[in-house]
Amino acid sequence: MSGEPAWTEGTLLERASAGDTAAFAALVRRHQRSVYSLSLRMLADRFQAEDLAQEVFLQLYRSIRSVESETHLAFWLRRVTVNRAIDRLRREPPLSQAALSEADGLAAEPSEIDPILERRLRALLRELAPAARAVVLLRYQEDLDPTEIARTLKMPLNTVKSHLKRSLAALRERLGNEDPDGRSLASDARTLT
Repeated sequence: MSGEPAWTEGTLLERASAGDTAAFAALVRRHQRSVYSLSLRMLADRFQAEDLAQEVFLQLYRSIRSVESETHLAFWLRRVTVNRAIDRLRREPPLSQAALSEADGLAAEPSEIDPILERRLRALLRELAPAARAVVLLRYQEDLDPTEIARTLKMPLNTVKSHLKRSLAALRERLGNEDPDGRSLASDARTLT
């Protein structure tokens, strides 16, 4: 990041809270990938994910003084992103499909599983209810434990565990116990991210 001082996250947060727009811009740059990635996984649409990420950072700009620490900032961004995504998903008709041509240009991480299976898992994930999808994504994309997910979503811990258990069982059932190559899909269901 040329031209940008090497401030710590705590310093950036302090300066942004004091009204320093350059510090706020640096905070946005540091967190934009994670917010966009979570938005994209929740909404399954690049343009909606970009729009949602902008909304999240606009809300952060308005609420920056309420963010207490670096840890609180990451928690705050995840919670606001997921909650706004759930709100959008509730307003939309279920199972809206995106054209395959929209997927061009998306960077994909190398994967050891079959790309067709991975695409199928992502499609099945989009079929989950918004709250269940949020729980699964926070668990397997953001690597949060169930307690952190419960706190982030303001949801009882047992509800989080139920969502995880039912969602993974549904994904496994929809995929079948084994793929045509005879591999177990129990571990492949964990590769949703």
